Amino acid sequence: MQSSLSTQIIALAGLSQAICLLQSLARHNKLEPELYQTTLASIANLNPESPLAVYGDDLNKISGGLQTIITQLEDSTKRDVEFTRYLVGVLALERKLNKNRANMAELGKQLAQLERQLQHFAVTDDTIVGRLADIYSDCISSLGSRIQVYGQPDVLKQTVVQQKVRALLLAAVRAAVLWRQAGGSRLNFIFQRRKLVAAAKHLLAQTTP
Repeated sequence: MQSSLSTQIIALAGLSQAICLLQSLARHNKLEPELYQTTLASIANLNPESPLAVYGDDLNKISGGLQTIITQLEDSTKRDVEFTRYLVGVLALERKLNKNRANMAELGKQLAQLERQLQHFAVTDDTIVGRLADIYSDCISSLGSRIQVYGQPDVLKQTVVQQKVRALLLAAVRAAVLWRQAGGSRLNFIFQRRKLVAAAKHLLAQTTP
């Protein structure tokens, strides 16, 4: 994939949205159904016709992520430190995954098997969510540097919530892969901050209020 600022923003919006859903789940045990479905569906969309196709070919489905990018990068007084920790952690995990051929091969194998299951179940079905959680544990958690999830202890101790957390982290890693493929790196947050914000605003302006 050629380096593209537009693709970088779409990927970063998808990553941001996965993190925001994770925070809502961990803090309040709440998920917005349509955004949750779009985010999980992105995991199995490995050969999209376009970058936006990863997220249902609809900017409205990642508008929350676009707004989060703007808030996080433009106004330091509104920056969510916990969000930043998740973002840094996911990008670090993706870098480790990219360097580990065995885990990458296993991830591809398991996602191919997932495609067959999705012919019979919705991506938000408990069966699929449990499978996504297993894939994350098998292919990502084993790399080390596990991400600490913050939230309500009585919520996070629930098995179904733990599975959803891992599924959302897998979706975040998937977005991080797209980010890297489009030329994204840690240096972009330092040297291209204004360009990222401007691009996010440009795409957000195309969404439906």
